[in-house]
Amino acid sequence: MKTLAIVGSSLAGLSAARAARSQGFDGQLVLIGEEPHRPYDRPPLSKDFLSGKIGAEALSLEDADQDLEAEWLLGKRAVALDPSGGAVVLSDGQRLKADGIVLATGSTARMLPGFGGLQNVHTLRTLDDAQRLREELRPGAKLLIVGAGLIGAEVASTARSAGVDVAILAGPSVPLGRSLGAEMGNLLSGLHSANGVELVRGASIVGRRTEGTRVRTVELSDGRTIETDAILLAIGGEAATSWLEGSGIRLADGVICDDHGRTSIPEVVAVGDCAAWHDRHLGRPHRHGHWNSALNQPARAMSALLGSPDPEAQATLPYFWSDQYGIRIQFSGHAELADRIEIEEGDPTTHSFLAAYYRGDRPVALLSSAQPRLFAKRRRDVERAQRTAVPGLTAVPN
Repeated sequence: MKTLAIVGSSLAGLSAARAARSQGFDGQLVLIGEEPHRPYDRPPLSKDFLSGKIGAEALSLEDADQDLEAEWLLGKRAVALDPSGGAVVLSDGQRLKADGIVLATGSTARMLPGFGGLQNVHTLRTLDDAQRLREELRPGAKLLIVGAGLIGAEVASTARSAGVDVAILAGPSVPLGRSLGAEMGNLLSGLHSANGVELVRGASIVGRRTEGTRVRTVELSDGRTIETDAILLAIGGEAATSWLEGSGIRLADGVICDDHGRTSIPEVVAVGDCAAWHDRHLGRPHRHGHWNSALNQPARAMSALLGSPDPEAQATLPYFWSDQYGIRIQFSGHAELADRIEIEEGDPTTHSFLAAYYRGDRPVALLSSAQPRLFAKRRRDVERAQRTAVPGLTAVPN
């Protein structure tokens, strides 16, 4: 393998480049990035960067003393994959031929129909998104957040600390229910009301009133009207894979991969938010979509791509954390596998507790709210349980 092309220049792409060099690849290394920026850390976009505590320079993911000897094609978008020719086609017509290709294009924010192109309607996926949203967070301003997932919750916390009046439109789903399950999602949603954020549940947007290019009010299905100065659409993300349609690569909710990141096309692997790796506990592909996946998957995928012996089979444990209203929330495992949940430490009414998810007598997931030390200790028990659940696997945090 003489040329390696990495499509995506954020954490997953940078981690893949580092893994390639550390595993002995000494050929041509090309990183393609749709954004004009060098790799930067995205989690602070909804927290310290959005609040103004840190600037863009603090987000850099690159080490000053590390030279990857890579060619960077920034501000260029991949529009097609030609597997027969071993090439990535770029928006400017350039065809980049490579012996191996890493797909690390991440995800894109979902948009509500009829809200595109409006000046005060925002999504939060990129540095430029965060810079535009930050200008709206003035004391006394009214912010409507559509969606009660991690990004919506973190922005609500940041905005409240800036003196912004915040309302969250949660819709019919339980906040964080997809990740934590309904019981714990409902419990943690109390953080919003405890911090002066209005949480609107069971209603959807049916209309809006604008002045020029700015939305001033939204009408809800329950008859209410909400005035707003700015709107954040935080209704989840979709794997950035539309450019791969017609390539023959297998797609569903992301690029379908085995548990080494290998796709249905030889010499092409996928990592990070765009990749749905096979999960041996769930028995199906699963797109984790969290920071740790983008950090840890590339080394394994690069080993497979460069022809190294496969590492032993692993049972990856999804892991994420979130900082909300001064509380660190941590979760590891698969909530959907649980048949019961037990509060093992602390008091949920104070939002300081440790909860274990069980399937029979086996722990399958762990949730911490303001209990980081206990979480770190107890997490090892979940990992051991994962190892014994499927013989021959080595459980590793993901």
